Order: sequence, then C-alpha cells, then structure tokens
Amino acid sequence: MKFETLAIHGGNLITDSQKPVIQPITLSTTFGHQEGSLIYTRANNPNRMALEQLLTQMEMGTAAAAFSSGNAAGMTVFQALPLGSHIIAPADMYHGLKKLLVDVFKDKLELTFTDLTDIENLKKCLQPNTKLLWIETPSNPLLKISDIKSLCTVAKENDLITVCDNTFATPVFQNPLKLGADIVMHSSTKYFGGHSDILGGALITKQNNSFWEQIVNIQKTGGAVPSPFDCYLLCRSIKTLAYRMKGHAEHAGVLATFLDQHKQVERVFYPGLTHHPGHEVASSQMSGFGGILSFLVKGGPDDADKVISNLKYFNNATSLGGVESLLERRAAVEGPDTKTPQNLIRVSVGLEHLDDLLEDMESALDKVS
Repeated sequence: MKFETLAIHGGNLITDSQKPVIQPITLSTTFGHQEGSLIYTRANNPNRMALEQLLTQMEMGTAAAAFSSGNAAGMTVFQALPLGSHIIAPADMYHGLKKLLVDVFKDKLELTFTDLTDIENLKKCLQPNTKLLWIETPSNPLLKISDIKSLCTVAKENDLITVCDNTFATPVFQNPLKLGADIVMHSSTKYFGGHSDILGGALITKQNNSFWEQIVNIQKTGGAVPSPFDCYLLCRSIKTLAYRMKGHAEHAGVLATFLDQHKQVERVFYPGLTHHPGHEVASSQMSGFGGILSFLVKGGPDDADKVISNLKYFNNATSLGGVESLLERRAAVEGPDTKTPQNLIRVSVGLEHLDDLLEDMESALDKVS
C-alpha cells in the first residue's frame, strides 16, 4: 500500500461480527480468561493494538509501543539502559526531553550534549560506556538538520543504539529506520493527533531484540500507556496525516520565504530555504521540509512579544502540529537555562488559508518596524 492508503486502512482491527467500517472503542479494563486473552488493558487493548499496528507499518518497522506522552516514550528508552550508561544527544535537544535527562536521570546516566550536525563531534564524544545516540532532526526550535545515515554508520561501528526523534518530519517526509536508526520516537500529540486534543507518544523499532523487549516490559509494567479513546482518536486522525502534512509544508515554505525577505526579520530557520546550512542534507533524507519554522525578530524579546500580540490567526500557545497555527517566543517557555535566542519565535504553520496567514503576519511585523 502507498502511505495514503495505509494511513486510512492500516489502523482498523475489526473483531465485531457486524463488520463496522471503523473500529469501535473497547473501554473494558479487563478481559475474560481464555486462550489468547488480553487479560488487562494496561498490558494490551484492541485499540492500542490497532494503533501500534498502524505505527509499525507507517515507519516500516517490526513493532511499535504506544505511550501516554512523548516524554513517557523517551523516558522508557532511558529507563531501559543499564545504570551508568553514557548517552550522546543534541545540544539543542527538545527542551522537555533534555530536562528529563538532566533532572531525573542525572545520577543514573552520563550525559553529553553536542552539535550533531557535525559528525566529528559524535566521534569526539564517544566513551567506553556510551550506549545510546539520540538524534533529533529537524531539531526543536532551531530546525538544525543532522545526517541520519552518517551518524548511524558511526553509531553501528561503536555498537550504539540509535534513536531518532521524527516528530517534526513524520513518516510522511522522513523514514529514519531506512536510514540506519534502530528506533524512531514520536510525540503523537503533534502531527499524528493533528487537532491539539490528544496526548501521546510512540516508539517504533527496526528489530524485535532484547533491548526492545525491555522497552515493552517497561511500557506494560509501568503502565504509561494511552487510553483506548486516545488510541481510537489517533487512528482516526492519522487517516488524514499525509494530506495535512502536504498542506503544512506548503504553507510553511511560503511563509518562510516571506519572512526571509521582510525587513523586520533578522533570520529564518527552515530547511526548505536553499541558504539553510542543512538544506542539502535535508533534501537527501526528506521528501518534504515540514510545517515548523522559527525566525528572529529584529530587536529583543519585547519586539518579538509585540509581533505575537499583534497577530490574529496565530495563537500564542505551546505545542505544534495542529490544524490551527500556533507560535510562541520559545525562550520564554523554556525558562532561565535556555540557550534559545530571546527574540526567536517558533511557528507551527497551520492549514488556514495561506493569504490570511500572510496578511496577518505582514500586519503584525509592520506594526513594530
């Protein structure tokens, strides 16, 4: 099946004798004891089975595990590592996961954060106890691009497990498992949900090995799993993922070009721009450049806040991937330890009419110029 067909049909697991076109929600927390019984919904549920089946096919893996949030998915990977393991991760790693590593795992794991857009930095950071390489591309919020294939080659030469956060690109535009990654991670809250009303996370593996078995054990024993209703909603939303992503990417590309030419904008971060330092690598491993961009407003944080306050159709809110356009001054959200420029605005470009978005942004920028 092509991706669009898979997204529509891959998540239906019909057991009802009436053959409903859409899989019903199975709310029961427990199942009668019999051969093959699911037993208890923390361990498994028909709607979670359907979602994990769909995720596996979308990322072209062998198995998937769904979680209650993206951070729960990431935390499960970290928990599955031996005590004292060394992790190499991007310096601009998503703030929520980086905070999780620094605050929760600081006494359990060794951490090195570096710029993974330069493969030599990975080689310099290797230690005898290095177990995991974490890749995030495009990165959040600077849209840096890392060469997945090259990084995974070095990782394999040194017996590292490689996990790639594919949230920004989605499998519509990028397939890290095909580029050498061992596991793909998603915050399914974002583009998979697509409507800013579902919290979830996911891991998809290339191989069903002992490390993956440990991840599944933590998932089922720890119980940080999505509800049947959330699984149902995700399967429903993913049916339109391919078409939503095409719209998000088209709008982001046009808006990035507009901002790149505006006198009140200092710099635009979007891999679809030909002068973006990661454009060539992105073009080689992505079939589209996604719906997220960031830009620096000329001036300081007050000027960026003024732009935000003057907008009508861009909601000042955290998160991304919904049909509505969202933005925020990212440094204000990340807190005092942030390395993000104070005048940077991250934009999740939505599916409103493009003319309305462009007019709105132009008006807001002109008011502070």
